[in-house]
Amino acid sequence: MKRIHLYVAFFACLLLGFTSCQKEKKLPRIGIAGISIECSTFSPATSDEAAFRVKEGEDLLKSYPFFAQDSVLLTKAEWFPARVSSATPGGIVTREAYESITKKTLDMLRENLPYDGLYLDIHGAMSVQGLEDPEGDFIQRVRDVVGYETIISTSMDLHGNVSHRLAKNSDIITCFRMAPHEDRMITKRRAVANLVERLEKGLGKPAYKAWVYVPILLPGEKTSTRVEPGKSLYAKIPQVTIKEGVTDAAIWIAYAWADEPRNHGVVMVTGDDKKAVEESALFLAQSFWNVRHQFEFVAPTADLDVCVQAALKSDKKPYFISDMGDNPTAGGAGDVTWTIHELSKYKEFKNPGGKKLVYASLPGAELVQKAIEAGIGATVEGEAGAQVDNRYAPPFKLKGTVVGINEKNVNNKAVVIRMGSMDIIVTEKRTGFHYPKNFEDLGINPLETDIIVVKLGYLTEGLYDIRADWMMALTRGGVDQDLEKLPYKNIHRPMFPLDKDMADPDFKVEFIPLSK
Repeated sequence: MKRIHLYVAFFACLLLGFTSCQKEKKLPRIGIAGISIECSTFSPATSDEAAFRVKEGEDLLKSYPFFAQDSVLLTKAEWFPARVSSATPGGIVTREAYESITKKTLDMLRENLPYDGLYLDIHGAMSVQGLEDPEGDFIQRVRDVVGYETIISTSMDLHGNVSHRLAKNSDIITCFRMAPHEDRMITKRRAVANLVERLEKGLGKPAYKAWVYVPILLPGEKTSTRVEPGKSLYAKIPQVTIKEGVTDAAIWIAYAWADEPRNHGVVMVTGDDKKAVEESALFLAQSFWNVRHQFEFVAPTADLDVCVQAALKSDKKPYFISDMGDNPTAGGAGDVTWTIHELSKYKEFKNPGGKKLVYASLPGAELVQKAIEAGIGATVEGEAGAQVDNRYAPPFKLKGTVVGINEKNVNNKAVVIRMGSMDIIVTEKRTGFHYPKNFEDLGINPLETDIIVVKLGYLTEGLYDIRADWMMALTRGGVDQDLEKLPYKNIHRPMFPLDKDMADPDFKVEFIPLSK
């Protein structure tokens, strides 16, 4: 009996010890960092540090909806959010701004070393003065801080670019599968979940990273996943990721308005089964190439006058016209005045009783301040636009009645000035009008407006949902849609569609070395 008691005591101790070990099992330590901007090298604009919105620490963690307090992911690790800097697309980033942002990010990462994993939140189409492959440079500097044992999971925009250096230093990499990017947070969560799973199960870094060069360079306005062939092309990705041995897969359309060697289509697949990874990458690359001739603009597209005449004849409202050449969400300066100069010539808009047109928008800080001081109903006069990009037209001179003021955004106040039947929105800083609320905050009901001209390419979700009709105008600016006229010097050639008669590529997988 005594011996039985000893055995019971012995096994009880073992059980308690095992339970204690389970309780003491440490959660993986995961950091978060990143930098995000899309830059046109064909625009004279530059982006300084003030252009970036910064999230740090707990504010950064809270900015991801999937890290809500009841999130399963939140309980799976110890999170050390450092710094993510993001900016509206624009001109090339100054070297001073890049170095300052990078240093601040790395300093914050150093505070909580070591890390088992790191989530890298980037766009992929950043350009920096005097620096080739900025995201590759950024991740290399991150590696120098966190080391090579840390597993890095990278999420990107599908309009980003994947260089060898970025691919090598990323252990898991993915990008959006929708354009417009309605799956933005779904993608970021997937990147985080992939990382957590590898750490939780002790799987380490995926053994294989397949990278395939695809010689295609197309604008986002032709590759939207709302329509074919983009819709079906991106629908093939889940068919790949459900395969045993595949961690993730992605297709990068890349960014057309930067003249850099890394700007071209890319397919990447990561996983532990070499054959599955290789076959999947080749399948997606060939699928991309096979539909290259099917890509068309996502909406009817024509010169500005054709678009305006169609809108004037239409009884549908709101009738949207995209001022594509100076789209700030694609990297345009956002202050090109060519389109508004052309619109002001139409006799139909000189009559106050004519069709109502809203133009969104032009930056002009002095005029905004003058209008706010004068107040609603006052007549004001001043200039807007062409302070950065005046290659196509000079600043636009406005003289009209103040009919709307929005001071809610203290960093970018806006006013509406009426000239004839045109309501011209003037903002303190360059911006894009993406949602109906942006208009409503200025007293404009977009549903009751005949024509709305926006500095956009494809319409964002909110505007797309309320459109009655829509055309995209081939206008002037730093993101000109006529790629064949752009002075490319550094991209790889041949490249579709610039070289229409190029031979079919012999697709081959490059297995990117593991980060070590």
